[in-house]
Amino acid sequence: MKDSAYFEQLENNPRNPSHWHALFLDSSIPFNPDAKAAFLYDSSRRTKQFLYPFVKVFARLGIILLQVFKAIAPNIINAPQRLHRWLYRGMKYCITPEANFLILRHFYLGSEVLRFIKDNVKDIEDIPMHPLKPVSVNAVKDDLFLQHDLNLYNFIINLNNALKAKGKTITKVDEPDFSAITVGPLPFEPFRNKWSNCIDLATAIEIFTPVYQFFLTDSDFWRASNSLQLDEVIGLYAATIMNCPERLVALNNKHPMIPLPTYGAAFRLTLHGLSTEVLHALLVEQKLKQAAAN
Repeated sequence: MKDSAYFEQLENNPRNPSHWHALFLDSSIPFNPDAKAAFLYDSSRRTKQFLYPFVKVFARLGIILLQVFKAIAPNIINAPQRLHRWLYRGMKYCITPEANFLILRHFYLGSEVLRFIKDNVKDIEDIPMHPLKPVSVNAVKDDLFLQHDLNLYNFIINLNNALKAKGKTITKVDEPDFSAITVGPLPFEPFRNKWSNCIDLATAIEIFTPVYQFFLTDSDFWRASNSLQLDEVIGLYAATIMNCPERLVALNNKHPMIPLPTYGAAFRLTLHGLSTEVLHALLVEQKLKQAAAN
């Protein structure tokens, strides 16, 4: 699997500069170097350039047709366990190691961000948490994707109910508690890297999205699709605690009060992953600054 060393050792050709090399070196937004390298290398694969455009068209057409079917029979199919077995097989045998790395990081980092917010809301302790910290693709079989969506909604509901009950709001914290935030590498097991592991992340997400829709009820898929816009909500909570709202420039999934059509869910899922990486990297950055100051 490609990490930051792959891009760090590249030499620039002024007559033919690399788009991906330039983006890796750009530091306008915080981003873990290894995750950024994995994201950019995966995006540079030929499947993204030549396969993705065709998959995108057929996958989105499939979502529209399934939406018609679900409007007629919204609950006739409800098989989340079967869904996750399909996702597990696809991840293990078909998608790239970089894509698997980024997917598992997303769940891991998302749990840390929610815990950070909980730890820094004063006098609010009775918020149940269900952290997801997978270290291998085997964890996907335990309804990982569906539980991630539920975690986001339940956290926002439980947090705001607790705040309302005590007449409090989320406020700036002078010395935030960053104990939930991991600075170093995450303990992932090695990812399979055979000839069949060739599908890049964006193409895989386009393929997975109608599969996700097929195996879930209409309400479950609608909720999952809309959860992708909760980035702005979670980002605002964290930025309020750290008093740095200007750093949310890369959280661009738009506010969830204006839901977007489900056929664009795959693209927004990619943005969702990007937003989580940026927000977690911002927390790591602030944690290191606080440690250095103390």
